[in-house]
Amino acid sequence: MTDESRSPNTDDSEVIDESSEVLEETDSADAGAGENEAVQAAETDDSGSESTGEVFLDSDDDDDDQPSDEIEMDWYILKVAFNREDSIADALRKKIAMEGMEEYFGDVVVPSEDVATFTRDGKKRITKRKLLPGYIMARMAINDDTWFLVRETGGISDFTGSAGKPMPMDPADVDRFINRPIAEDEEEAPIKTAIPFKVGDRVRVKEGNFENQEGDVDAVDEANGRITVIINIFGRSVPMELDHWQVEPV
Repeated sequence: MTDESRSPNTDDSEVIDESSEVLEETDSADAGAGENEAVQAAETDDSGSESTGEVFLDSDDDDDDQPSDEIEMDWYILKVAFNREDSIADALRKKIAMEGMEEYFGDVVVPSEDVATFTRDGKKRITKRKLLPGYIMARMAINDDTWFLVRETGGISDFTGSAGKPMPMDPADVDRFINRPIAEDEEEAPIKTAIPFKVGDRVRVKEGNFENQEGDVDAVDEANGRITVIINIFGRSVPMELDHWQVEPV
């Protein structure tokens, strides 16, 4: 094509301007389509019918699913096999840990007190004496899972209560058997002596001036480990204070 075939009225700048206008119109159309798609996506998300984004639970719902930090517990008395209180209490503690239910249980206690006993050679020995043989106490929250765990522990027969319903301990009994006061100085705390006699028992003196004399126990002093025995001497009833190991049952 020669220069002569070109239209004399055609200007190069006009061709460029027209191309630019076409490009601008195309860009505007694309931008408008993008905006429409964004609006449609937002409307779809609001309706919830076709949204594929993540769903976030309300914070209140999360709080409802979380366990309470403060679980209310009470003390309960459990009936257990006689003379197996310590081993059964240990078994219950281990089962609680094994099942991961520590948050629903507090202490498991075998109520006891310190007492002094004497050997045959007169030596003093401090031992534990059970206050409630055949029972242990557990601080716990009652629900289906905790009730089942306790009942399924070997050696535990049942909770104390009426009609099989666990009954919390009376606060006075909690203070009596569990929250007993302890002296600031342990040496000042009174230690009772385990005396295998009670008032009214018939005993025989094993040694001393009244050896082989028989009498009845009139008083028992656990704090000092002594008993008072009424012995008949010369036709008269005379109270004699003796160490409990100086006598034997008749």
